[in-house]
Amino acid sequence: MNRQLSLQLMDTHAGGDVSRIVTGGVKPLPGATVRAQMEYLRDEADDLRRLLLEEPNGIPEMSVDLLVPASDERAVAGYIIMEVMGYPIYSGSNTICTATAVLEAGIVEKREGTQRFMLEAPAGLVQIEAQVVNGVVEAITCEGLPSYIDTYQASVSVPGLGDITYSIAYSGGFYALVDAGELGFELVASEERQLADTAHQIVEAIRASRQFSHYSLGDVGPLPFLHFMGPEETVEPGFYRSRSATYVHPGVICRSTTGTGTSARLALMNHEKRIEPGDRLETVSLRNTRFIGEFTGRARMENDTGDVDVVNNTITGRSYVIAHSEIIANSEDPIVAHLQLDAVLGQEAVGLKRS
Repeated sequence: MNRQLSLQLMDTHAGGDVSRIVTGGVKPLPGATVRAQMEYLRDEADDLRRLLLEEPNGIPEMSVDLLVPASDERAVAGYIIMEVMGYPIYSGSNTICTATAVLEAGIVEKREGTQRFMLEAPAGLVQIEAQVVNGVVEAITCEGLPSYIDTYQASVSVPGLGDITYSIAYSGGFYALVDAGELGFELVASEERQLADTAHQIVEAIRASRQFSHYSLGDVGPLPFLHFMGPEETVEPGFYRSRSATYVHPGVICRSTTGTGTSARLALMNHEKRIEPGDRLETVSLRNTRFIGEFTGRARMENDTGDVDVVNNTITGRSYVIAHSEIIANSEDPIVAHLQLDAVLGQEAVGLKRS
């Protein structure tokens, strides 16, 4: 029997990275928290991610943000992030896009000036500050996850590249931080393919040599990200700027510098004692799009192996709505017929409260 299942989408982008916001068509998911629902999709129903990120409906460079009811009553909505590398528990650009979408969809009433609300990511509650001018969402500032340096100035041998110096930060995922200039890159658009190939080799070499464990979350999977760092310039006291590029394994250079990549840079600058609370870093992508990270404070987190110094931070950027669409999954279509979608798609789709 021919069956057609549909999904309602709002496509957005922040800094050039497209986030597909799923606003309808998904059944209520098992799990008492947004994190548990994410784990269900990851472990039992990954074909939804594949439907939306693989051809013909999507491409690996996209991300997906599935809106779900929040489990914490303080949040207006929850969201589950899906990318080519899997299911990150947090993402700055995806949060900026999701916050814009809940305003544009009327889940949160859009009001002039500054308004604040909370979203619930798999990582937990996220404070959002939106700037609305003449009915337009002109900026979103979101909390970054507490970020820290796990490894400083390590070295790995990479075939064809030699010994590469890197640091490892955690900012919602583990990041290898690499000096772009030491590899001969200027971080311009014409280098994108070479940057992706180089990052692939470095990430594979680091993955083969070691694993990383978060101080409270434990094993969060193999290294997924690499961030190329350009030189920093001082725009004014306490405000810095740097060309940057973030790589997502396997094979993707993000169009933006990414929020978590910017948070990772703040953690490194703090580790090197080059930044103080209140200071800001503007990261500039290959396409000259920009995010601003602000270092808001330090904290010490206790664990079984000793204290960890973390950086609290915010990320500011702007998201644009670029399309409203509906995707149809036809059971007779050989492109999607192999995907198991009945468990998550259907008429009894979840609804979100309006505030």
